[in-house]
Amino acid sequence: MTSDTTKLKYVYDPMCSWCWGYRPAWIALKQLIAEHDNDIDIEYCLGGLAADSDVPMPDEMQGFLSQTWHKIAAQLGTEFNHDFWQVCRPRRSTYPACRACIVARDHGLEQQMILAIQTAYYLEAKNPSDIDTLVEAAVSIGIESAAFSKAIMSDEVNQRLMAELTAVHQLPIRGFPSLVLEYKGRNYPIALDYREAQVTFNEIKALMV
Repeated sequence: MTSDTTKLKYVYDPMCSWCWGYRPAWIALKQLIAEHDNDIDIEYCLGGLAADSDVPMPDEMQGFLSQTWHKIAAQLGTEFNHDFWQVCRPRRSTYPACRACIVARDHGLEQQMILAIQTAYYLEAKNPSDIDTLVEAAVSIGIESAAFSKAIMSDEVNQRLMAELTAVHQLPIRGFPSLVLEYKGRNYPIALDYREAQVTFNEIKALMV
């Protein structure tokens, strides 16, 4: 890869509800890039919403996030299983899910892991803050459970996550999801359109002059 390679960096957290809402537009944007500009490399970057914690999520935070789910569903038509708030013990902890994505990346399965985590969380009312949920997700995409369990708990994977978060926080982002175009050695923030991928694609092309 040369230094003048153009990259579109997708900054996400697998437990970010707006990332789940953005998923259809993101898929459409990737398709536009594949069809019209295959010189752009797509890079997935973990943002890390919430550090490790065993503390139950406060009721106020649960209420805020539950309302956010309803807001996203109303605005975008995104499907959510709201039973999560009754059947799970929520924690404000997304780093385990982020580590799961790094392990899956090593198997060439990062995108599949993202979807498996989102499906468990938003549709099946399972808690991706829990390791057993992540192991189940890993097995569902073809990663052997013992190897995954060992990797996700390793210092090496945690160090890689911390390094990635440090690098990502140097980018011109505002929350998750975010898009950043690396073009001719500079990073440009790209506005997200949650409904029309073409709008975002046009902005990317306008910068590439």
